[in-house]
Amino acid sequence: MNFRYICSALALSVTLLTACSSKKSEEKKAAEKKIRTKDDDKADSLLLVYNPQKGDKWIADFVDNLHRKFNFNGNMLVAKDGKILYEKAVGWADYLHRDSLTINSEFELASITKTFTGTAIMQLVEAGKLSLNDNVKKFYPNFPYEGISVKLLLSHRSGMMNYVYFIDDIWRKEKRNMKKGVTNQEVMNVIAERKPNPYTKPDNRFHYNNSNFMVLGAIIEKVTGQRYSQYMMEHVFKPAGLKHTHVYSTTEYEKIPVDVVGHDRNSFRYSVAQNFLDGPVGDKGIYSTVHDLVLFDKYLKNGRLLTKNSLDSAYLGRNKPINGHFNYGYGWRMFDGEKMDKVVYHTGWWHGFRHIYVRDLNKNIVIIFLGNLTNGSLMHLDELYKHFNMPVIRKGAYHGNGSLPGSDED
Repeated sequence: MNFRYICSALALSVTLLTACSSKKSEEKKAAEKKIRTKDDDKADSLLLVYNPQKGDKWIADFVDNLHRKFNFNGNMLVAKDGKILYEKAVGWADYLHRDSLTINSEFELASITKTFTGTAIMQLVEAGKLSLNDNVKKFYPNFPYEGISVKLLLSHRSGMMNYVYFIDDIWRKEKRNMKKGVTNQEVMNVIAERKPNPYTKPDNRFHYNNSNFMVLGAIIEKVTGQRYSQYMMEHVFKPAGLKHTHVYSTTEYEKIPVDVVGHDRNSFRYSVAQNFLDGPVGDKGIYSTVHDLVLFDKYLKNGRLLTKNSLDSAYLGRNKPINGHFNYGYGWRMFDGEKMDKVVYHTGWWHGFRHIYVRDLNKNIVIIFLGNLTNGSLMHLDELYKHFNMPVIRKGAYHGNGSLPGSDED
């Protein structure tokens, strides 16, 4: 009996050692995959080569018209099959000081940040550090709402209120410091203490709002023991060679160290200063360039940042399509149409910045417009999409059923 017991124990030990060894081997391979090489740097530099003399004339005329007629002010880029067809910096970085934009100017990405946060969450799922079904209470036991999981946050189905309006109202009424940034943890504490009424029940319907990804940013910090900025730099920005991409929060910087200023109300007279709401990150807070967003597209596609299974999951619509075609996955907006291209994208709108980042996965086209003058210029891109035989990425161009009006705010 003892002999059998000893043999069973030895067999179990060998199995456990083999499993541990296999897991460590997989983790080592995953880590090695993220280590950059000189060949990566060389390939990236070739991807970003652009000769203005050979720029696409049709796109050049389109952008000039967008600037003259619709007042677009910002940076833009179009790339196809790993080649930049056209890029341009248009207008002012800071009108007050008459600073012009350059192609390497860093913009507050606003809600395009959500694509990076979604990527980080899926990385942590791959690493086994969290599950899509994990409840927020697992990480924040005093969280006041029941039934909200990671996947509901990722797909904007949590039903939470928008913390931006809630916090802003408290800070103004109680005359708190409007300049000092608040952290994700501080916002989580306020939500726990004040228990604001949710918008709707969890998993009831799609309701886009910043609270979902602010909470995800807080979860990233809790799970990793790192600041959101540290995790993103180590696991996303550096592996993808994003040398001009940073997380800037007013909790870490008294003044955000970039020269691009947001201008609101379609007027250069309204320069937007950073305040306490530029503290929370995850829903916003990443600053980047058009070139780095091209590289982000590249390293998502080649498997450096996520596996194909994770990307397929992120790019799967989790809601009822808006106007028949528009949906939201895990950190990505998307266009799905029968016998039409699969397009994933995200818009951004925050403190004088207005953007769109479009990735046509079938035609391998990337279209980026980063604007720092808030207006409706980016609603006039239809002809550009048609020029490339792409779907028109504008909800008003289609008709169909979906979420209720007003639930898809950026």
